[in-house]
Amino acid sequence: MDQDLFLGTGRRKRSVARVKIALGSGQITVNKKSLDDYFTRDSLKQIVRQPLEVTQSLSRFDVIVKTEGGGIAGQAGAVRHGIARALVEMDESLREVLRRNGLLTRDPREKESKKYGRKRARKRFQFSKR
Repeated sequence: MDQDLFLGTGRRKRSVARVKIALGSGQITVNKKSLDDYFTRDSLKQIVRQPLEVTQSLSRFDVIVKTEGGGIAGQAGAVRHGIARALVEMDESLREVLRRNGLLTRDPREKESKKYGRKRARKRFQFSKR
């Protein structure tokens, strides 16, 4: 593997993000689009940049991401998780800072599966007495 290319896989809800980090100028590309074009909400951009801000390396690395599955918010969380993992692969000393900010923990919350005889996982159909 290349010395200057570091990989990390992030997951959140149903989304998976494969992240590559290389030394560069701070360019973040998601599915061949710029970060601003892919994630239009400011809150999602902030989520994606969080691991880089915490480690003070926002303008040091170029980040290339391929993400799929889930919705836009889940993908943002997956990208954040993948960037954090790639940073740890690059420099083990960053693990403590990222761990303290909760960026290495995979968010375990998933959608509960639908049950038969129900509208969703727990919601029932409307009851009619007559």
